[in-house]
Amino acid sequence: MNDMQRYLSRRFRGLLPIVIDVETGGVDCRTDALLEVAAVAVSFHPEQGWCHEAPDAVWHEHIIPFKGAHCCPEALALNHIVPDHPLRFAIEESAALNALATYVNRWKKITGCRRAVLVGHNAHFDLNFIMNAVSRHAIKQFPLHRFTCFDTATLGGVLYGETVLARLMWAAGLSFDPQQAHGALYDTQKTAELFCHMLNHCPPLTDFEAFDTIESE
Repeated sequence: MNDMQRYLSRRFRGLLPIVIDVETGGVDCRTDALLEVAAVAVSFHPEQGWCHEAPDAVWHEHIIPFKGAHCCPEALALNHIVPDHPLRFAIEESAALNALATYVNRWKKITGCRRAVLVGHNAHFDLNFIMNAVSRHAIKQFPLHRFTCFDTATLGGVLYGETVLARLMWAAGLSFDPQQAHGALYDTQKTAELFCHMLNHCPPLTDFEAFDTIESE
C-alpha cells in the first residue's frame, strides 16, 4: 500500500469520498425522474494534498426516466433538460446505476478503502435519489454508504457562513459560473474542488497512529 492509499484508507476510517450530483425531474425521490448523474473521485497526494483533477476520476451519464416517473416543468426549466431529446444519449436507469457501482468499486480498489461515502452539496438530496433508484431495481451490495454522507453546504456554513454553492465558492476564493450551474457534471466538479479546498485548509485533529493504537488495545 502506497502513501496515498494508506492515508485515504485512514482519513475517514476506511470511507472513500465520492463527489456526486444528480439532476432530477423534481424533488420527490420516490416519484420524480432521475435524469442525470455525475461522480468525481477525489485523491490525496503527500506533496499536493487533496485534489480532484485526474481525467479518469470523472464519471457521467444521462438517464432515461423510469416508467411512470414524473417530471416537473419547474425542475426541467432549472436544469434545462429535455428528457426525450434524441441527442441526450441517455441510458436506462438500471444500467446507469450498475455503471456507477462499477466506477465506485474501481476507486475503492485503487485506494484500498472498504466503502464509499457520497459527498454532495445538500448531499442527502442526491443520496436519497440514488438509493431510491437502487431500491427500485433491487440492486444488491451497492457500494455507497446508505445513510452517511458529507455535505459541503453544512461544511460551508460552518467554515464560511455560506450555504449556497455559488456564494460558497466565491467566499472560498474559487471560481464558479452560474450559467453552467444545475448541470450534474459541472456541479460535481465544482463541489469536488470545494471539498478538496476545505480539506486542504482544515487538517484533521485526530492523530491516526495514536487512534489506531488505542483501538487495538
